[in-house]
Amino acid sequence: MIDFRYHLVSIVAIFLALAVGIVLGTSLLQDPALDLAKRTSDELTNANVGLRADLDALRGREAGNDAFIIAQTPEMVSGDLAGQKVLLIESPGSSTAVREAVGQVLEQAGAQVTGRLTLTEKFLDPTGKGVIDGLVNQLKPANMMFAPTATTWDRAATLLASALMTNDPAQAGTPSATSPDVAGTFETGGLLTTEDEPAKKRATLAVMLAPEKPYEGDTAETLAGALVSVADAFDTAGKGAVLAGAPVTAAVPGDPISAVRDDGEISKRVSTVDTADMPVGRVVIVYALQEQLSGRAGQYGIGKGVTAPQPPVTSPSPSTTPTQSGS
Repeated sequence: MIDFRYHLVSIVAIFLALAVGIVLGTSLLQDPALDLAKRTSDELTNANVGLRADLDALRGREAGNDAFIIAQTPEMVSGDLAGQKVLLIESPGSSTAVREAVGQVLEQAGAQVTGRLTLTEKFLDPTGKGVIDGLVNQLKPANMMFAPTATTWDRAATLLASALMTNDPAQAGTPSATSPDVAGTFETGGLLTTEDEPAKKRATLAVMLAPEKPYEGDTAETLAGALVSVADAFDTAGKGAVLAGAPVTAAVPGDPISAVRDDGEISKRVSTVDTADMPVGRVVIVYALQEQLSGRAGQYGIGKGVTAPQPPVTSPSPSTTPTQSGS
């Protein structure tokens, strides 16, 4: 019969084996893993600290550059748009802060902002095309013709542009004799709003502000295409137009700036600037408008599809030969 001492020795041996196993497991298996985890954590921490330092340095440099550009902007654009009348067009989702900053720089360049046209979501709604078509047919002058392939927004934008734009400097600042009530009727229908009565003082140039973020969803491409139609129509009715906004990392269906740049014909007429949210971008908008006055167009900024950060800086000298921009 096994006595008590045997049981005691057995129990002690079991616990001793467990203790030895725990010690061996900790020293032989967990120590290397813990060391590796600690080294990895230290490396990630150091990398994070370095990246934060780099980010802070870049932010500091950007703030310094922005402050310099803001201080120099009046001199950089002085007189570049003297005598020109510019209409600001806002799309649904565009930035109010950017619009105010762009308007200020346009005035520093000597331009007169004739007013503001703000398109509503109802204007872009594909389900409301019948309403827009009806208004266009009701309001368009008898001699206004549309291409067979013209979309609803092509026709609406052409009609609106005829009421708010002119390519004749002598007619700038005066109302349209053929389409005086177009903007007001569209506004009554909830398709747009206006400020400062731009219909009473037609503009020679237009700056259209793209949405801060590309449109999303099944209708994104349609919405962006509608804005492109507006930009193109206002360019054609006046002496030029610039579509401005913020850069996107890749072309997406709902981005109107990308849509212009991807269209081989429209990109020859309408200029784009994708740095409108930056002080330097507002200067580039002025230079792009100045280029439009000379009958040229370009795609400027830092995003996909640009031709250069900015156009060549030249004195405004409107071309004496027919051009594709602002015809």
